[in-house]
Amino acid sequence: MRTLDELRAEIDKIDAQIVALIKQRMQCVHGVGELKKEANSHIFVPERESQLIEKILIHNGGELPEKGLKSIYRQIVSMSLHLEGGIKAGYLGPPGTWSHQAAQSRFGDSVELVPYPSFQQIFRAVEVGEINYGVVPIENSTDGRISQAVDLLGSTELRICAQIHLNVRNCLMANIERTQIRKIYSHSQVLGQCREWLRKNFPKAELVSTASTTVAAKLAHDEAENGAAALGSPLAAEYNGLGVLETNIQDKAGNTTRFAVIGNQTTTPSNQDRTTICFGVPHTAGSLVDVLSVFKEHGINIYCMDSRPTRDTAWEYVFYIDVEGHADTEPLKECVETLRKRTPMFKVLGSYPEH
Repeated sequence: MRTLDELRAEIDKIDAQIVALIKQRMQCVHGVGELKKEANSHIFVPERESQLIEKILIHNGGELPEKGLKSIYRQIVSMSLHLEGGIKAGYLGPPGTWSHQAAQSRFGDSVELVPYPSFQQIFRAVEVGEINYGVVPIENSTDGRISQAVDLLGSTELRICAQIHLNVRNCLMANIERTQIRKIYSHSQVLGQCREWLRKNFPKAELVSTASTTVAAKLAHDEAENGAAALGSPLAAEYNGLGVLETNIQDKAGNTTRFAVIGNQTTTPSNQDRTTICFGVPHTAGSLVDVLSVFKEHGINIYCMDSRPTRDTAWEYVFYIDVEGHADTEPLKECVETLRKRTPMFKVLGSYPEH
């Protein structure tokens, strides 16, 4: 049996080999970046990343924890994006929000992340080329679609090119005792995700909606003497010098928010894709059923569907639907072509890797 010192020496040797291999990989990445620059193609290719992670997990064979392995390669890919020329991604700020954490989890630490105060400004920044991508929440497993972001998706030429699933673990943060809390700040989505917990624990507290959980945390810090607290992420508490009084306070343990990465590119099929579509239907009996039957006829699995009122005509709606498959591959391709002819308004908001 080898001694402790011998094992540590072996680990040091392996670490040196790992670093050398990463450097070698980055030399190849630099070459890829040069070729992409010559071809004027996108640096961020989510479908390629999805396939890369899939291959890595096959190589792993289940021996190492998948979550840890994915995290390691997320940072390697992040360094690769930096070496290929770098990108900027915007999120709903300020720093410390769940959107910030989602952007970090998707792009890693080597990509420049830029906070914006509103969804509209994120979309605008991508449209004018101020940033390459935006990260916006579009759906929560507890509260459903996030209407403001969905409405913007329907009115822009930007497309969803990737998605992020983030497990949301909200906490109660304050610099006062629980018994002193009279007002609780948070984003409307978080207040909704913690509705029952708030009703049971703070039935008399004033609930105040804010632009973000980080704004809520700052208000809780500044108004502590007035009995203020906030709900949000531990990162928001850390950024604003607040104590965490309780964690995991969301009503459902599996509370997850789905974020969209929006940009000016169309992804190619990855073999495991999701497509988001919006469409209008004539205001006549059975028109929605007729549209949905087309998906059934083509064997398309529908993940979810929601409706939003149109801005043009009262009591008419636009429907948003997520389906399995890529809009450029069959059977969804033929299904999309059929629906374009049968609906007064039809738009593919993006096809992107499911994982």
